[in-house]
Amino acid sequence: MDAWLRAAIDYIGSWIEFQLVGSQQPGLIVAITHRGEVVAEHAFGLANLDTGEKLTPRHRFRIASHSKSFTAAGILKLRERRKLRLDDPVGDYVGDLHPRVAETTIAQLLSHSAGLTRDGADSGQFIDSRPYLNEEELLAELQTATAIEPGTRFKYSNHGFGLIGLVIEAVTNEPYPIWIKREIIEPAGLRETEPSPPLPKTTPFARGHTRKLPLGERCVIPGDNPTHAMTSAAGFVATAADTARFFAQLAPNAKRSVLSVASRREMTRNHWRIPQNLEGYYGLGVNAGKTDGWDWFGHGGGFQGYISRTCSIPACELAITMLSNCIDGAAPIWMDGAMQILRAFQSRGTPDRRSRNWTGRWWTIWGAVDLVPMGNRVVVANPQFNNPFMDAAEIEVTGRDAGNFASAAGYASHGEPVRRIRDKRGKVRDIWLAGINVKPENVIAREIARKYTPRKRRPTA
Repeated sequence: MDAWLRAAIDYIGSWIEFQLVGSQQPGLIVAITHRGEVVAEHAFGLANLDTGEKLTPRHRFRIASHSKSFTAAGILKLRERRKLRLDDPVGDYVGDLHPRVAETTIAQLLSHSAGLTRDGADSGQFIDSRPYLNEEELLAELQTATAIEPGTRFKYSNHGFGLIGLVIEAVTNEPYPIWIKREIIEPAGLRETEPSPPLPKTTPFARGHTRKLPLGERCVIPGDNPTHAMTSAAGFVATAADTARFFAQLAPNAKRSVLSVASRREMTRNHWRIPQNLEGYYGLGVNAGKTDGWDWFGHGGGFQGYISRTCSIPACELAITMLSNCIDGAAPIWMDGAMQILRAFQSRGTPDRRSRNWTGRWWTIWGAVDLVPMGNRVVVANPQFNNPFMDAAEIEVTGRDAGNFASAAGYASHGEPVRRIRDKRGKVRDIWLAGINVKPENVIAREIARKYTPRKRRPTA
């Protein structure tokens, strides 16, 4: 593994832990693969607020719409075996559909361009107010016409991927969970992935959690409800490591995969632009975008009590998965920050001899700053930010304990000196960043307590 990647992974772990504590979210797992191998797994927080169970990398999460990528891989595997074609009308395989639904193609369903309803007349299955649809209920809703004309735009549809699950069952003459596990999950080498609960009682499972509002406290959501006919759209349960492993295999340049190179290219290319403010695209069961010059593909997921995100970056053979176990989980936001961190280390490289020991998290009453050496500079990062390197100043080291701000924003301290102060044992005890004196966390905590903790008031007569 390249040295820059190890340094980036170490900082990602430190930054995410800071973010999790500050946001008071229950827990998060992050896994990173490089060239198909897991090179990092970090677990932070709790698997269950009620019991205090500590989260580990082996805990399974509901990965929700990541399921669509597994389902799309299943269809492409059947296409490779000449069992179907992507331009086949879905009505060739599933009966009792509205004529307009029956005319939509498998490719349109996989790319969310079939024009189907998103979640039907009652989407309560996604807010725990009703069970997930069974096959009979799903087919009943698909007897209604498409919401818009097929092939006109990207329009997300869980019902569409539920219908794709029925196509797989019709072609294979097997239940979807059995076939997808044998033909996709197991050949991919995934040992911690299931299409849907129930799981064995000994399997560690992270519970979901509500927001703090409107009740005023987080409550545990069991998260083990079966997804029935919607398993192919939202049912999967997995670890972060298994999820990252799978998406790494979908990259066209992956050395190992359950799919051919041609299938992976078709799956991950941009089929439709996603109408939104940010530039984004959808392929076949995966979405795609660009971050700071890096092309990526992946998927996100939202299940009641869980938010998840995965990005695969073919150019540097990386895949990253983040799984959070609360309904307001920040996995998508932290994914963007992690991508920015990786990009910065990749472009700047490992620290040189003069800068490499200028590191650590330092505090004032305003919060923390991180000194992050990269290349021949020390970046003054803000771990409170979603992108800790946004508008970050840079220190040029000029001596053992001396430097200056070689780069800084207009409101910062460009050109001013930096110096480290050591104690009698030679350990750096605090740092002057221009006129700002930063100190260790415990020192600032004591100062805040001494200055601002309310003293007991004397009783009045």
